Amino acid sequence: MTKLYINLPVADLPKATAFYEAIGFTLNPQFSSGEASGMVWDDSLSVMLLTHGFCANFLGKKTIADAHATTEVLNALQFDSKAEVDAFFEKAIRAGGKKTIDAYDHGFMYGRDFEDPDGHIWEAFWMDASQMPKE
Repeated sequence: MTKLYINLPVADLPKATAFYEAIGFTLNPQFSSGEASGMVWDDSLSVMLLTHGFCANFLGKKTIADAHATTEVLNALQFDSKAEVDAFFEKAIRAGGKKTIDAYDHGFMYGRDFEDPDGHIWEAFWMDASQMPKE
């Protein structure tokens, strides 16, 4: 099985950890320290929250972008229903996330986007690929 680890630099590790726990991730103490929190979504996806100082060790000559001002990546989680998308989005907003765009509904695809406290954008979406328009 292939696993994906998304590494995100965060300004306040305890605050970021609490946010990700509030939206359904589970802290993995084996991959956590005072400089990082390993946050597990499921068997195939984890998010590593890294303090800026720790993250810099992996960047070579690059610097950490201000995710409140620029975006390098959009992270997306697919859910089984529109109701699950709405529930996850609302959980994120209650936990301190901010809506980035209005909800969209293309019939075959529905989504709601938010940013975490550090500005990293997440899209919660539902899709029925069998209903995609044919060209």
